[in-house]
Amino acid sequence: QVQLVDSGGGSVQPGGSLRLSCVASGLTLEYYAIGWFRQTPGKKREGVSCISVSGEDTFYADSVKGRFTITRDNAKNTAYLQMNSLKPDDSAFYYCAVRRTTVQAMCAHGNVDHWGQGSQVTVSS
Repeated sequence: QVQLVDSGGGSVQPGGSLRLSCVASGLTLEYYAIGWFRQTPGKKREGVSCISVSGEDTFYADSVKGRFTITRDNAKNTAYLQMNSLKPDDSAFYYCAVRRTTVQAMCAHGNVDHWGQGSQVTVSS
């Protein structure tokens, strides 16, 4: 059974940092693109960042470019999303996801095979 376990969410002040982690089990992560999506009530789910199998290709939503960094450690079946200079607009429920596809197809078009349970990120003073 495939399971993606999200962790690392929390509450921070504007300008602060958080690191999300996603640990995969029941699959070999090195065969999958992985990334994070976020959603707030009343808004469409947004692809935040995705990374390819090799790690050479990445996708970032325009709103997070230069502030967020996605990485992966295939040996640990884990991916990370480092979020710096957080803004109140970054507040959302963040879900990790995987799919055997390109980062563009996954993040820009929401093509996903499996979802994590998600974690809440709140940025507020």
